[in-house]
Amino acid sequence: MPDRVVALWKPYGHVSQWTERAGHPGLAPLLVHDPLAGRGPRGPLRAVGRLDHDSEGLLLLTDDGGLTHRLTDPRFAHPRTYWAQVERVPDADALRRLARGVDLPDGPTRPAAARLLEGDPPLPPRPVSIRARKTVPTAWVELTLTEGRNRQVRRMTAAVGHPTLRLVRVAVGRLRLFDLGLAPGGSRDLGEDEVRAALARA
Repeated sequence: MPDRVVALWKPYGHVSQWTERAGHPGLAPLLVHDPLAGRGPRGPLRAVGRLDHDSEGLLLLTDDGGLTHRLTDPRFAHPRTYWAQVERVPDADALRRLARGVDLPDGPTRPAAARLLEGDPPLPPRPVSIRARKTVPTAWVELTLTEGRNRQVRRMTAAVGHPTLRLVRVAVGRLRLFDLGLAPGGSRDLGEDEVRAALARA
């Protein structure tokens, strides 16, 4: 088992590194009350993968490079699940296209799980309102990916005609954000069973 793994609900507006970048605050202000000062026995905690400043949700931090490798190397095809609020309501064809893989400028994406959510999910309001248009309906799509390209979910939904307005990572493996008792900006150490859930592929 790794020495330390922390689950963080990364809020909108923060980058997935310790320090500020391009005017966006880093993770350090969110962990100012961490009794171990953002460290584990092997050294500083680092983000496992990343969420862009305009994305939210489950971000793992660890001092274990081996764990980071297992969770992020595309060869392991490790699943990560997102909820994306998109413009207009995707039809069955759009969902099939997302599921079988979308052609992007850097190559086709891997097959994914894609489904339309029934209604709005139980998320707190975002501090910065989305750019919704009164004449354009929105919908929520759940996507489970096994690769992590730059802004991949946003590029995939745009490619099938449904730009993403809000994006939240809700699971890593079988570890689900809403099982952790966190609010946006909150964090806590994970136990062994929770780390195993994060490592699970199905």
